Amino acid sequence: MQGRLTPPKGRGIQFFPFDGWQSEFEKAQGLGLNDIEFIFDLDQYESNPLWTDGGVSEIQSLINKSGVLVNNICGDFFMRRPFFRVEENVRKENVEVLKKLIVSASNIGARNVEIPILDNSSLKTKEEEDILVRSLTECLETARSNNIILSVEADLPPVKLLNLLKKFPGHQVKVVYDSGNSSGLGYDPYEEVTTLGDFIINAHIKDRVLGGGTVSLGTGSADFDKLFTGLKKINYQGAFTLQAARGSDGNESETTNTYLNFLAPYLAGLRSY
Repeated sequence: MQGRLTPPKGRGIQFFPFDGWQSEFEKAQGLGLNDIEFIFDLDQYESNPLWTDGGVSEIQSLINKSGVLVNNICGDFFMRRPFFRVEENVRKENVEVLKKLIVSASNIGARNVEIPILDNSSLKTKEEEDILVRSLTECLETARSNNIILSVEADLPPVKLLNLLKKFPGHQVKVVYDSGNSSGLGYDPYEEVTTLGDFIINAHIKDRVLGGGTVSLGTGSADFDKLFTGLKKINYQGAFTLQAARGSDGNESETTNTYLNFLAPYLAGLRSY
């Protein structure tokens, strides 16, 4: 996840690293990572390189130079400012922002734009769900014409989430699975991934304690054995994004490498069929 290779300096666990996002491509390359999931957040969004032609060109250049791709974009913008619980003019602005983000995603060779519906954007009512479905549906033609998949990351139980996904035309909206959100809410990861199946396009890997915050991989409530058994059951071929807890400031590469070593046997088992 973008920003995890940059010291936070008090900016929290997840942020867009305006002060050095370019350097993360070289750092990722050095760690053997093949993909950075970009963040598009509400704060200073017009300064995000995904928002300008010049920024998109710079991303393209860094991808070509490093070989590190940007396949997924996390639209935290829409968690801070949801499509629902806002005035209609704001909802329409959000739709236009998402359409522009889709075009930028296509221009850098990405394949997936993620819409978080959790925390501040968690769905509370059927009306909010209907507004979300209407808003994303308005963006599907732009997504199709730009070869981009829209997905949601949600805090819903698996059957409810599956029912939501089935409301979109042609089942075109996919899902991002998050192992930390799952463990924090007490969901069964095997049940989740086998229920959602082919809808899963990306898996965020992190660990949380039940009802608590993010912790280092293997120290929380996430059951990685069950998770990867489920992923193998559905023949999962999608992406994995490290979104794990931070270590000490300045040790970002070392922390990431520790997590890669933790995941290595799980990934090897997943691909060994």
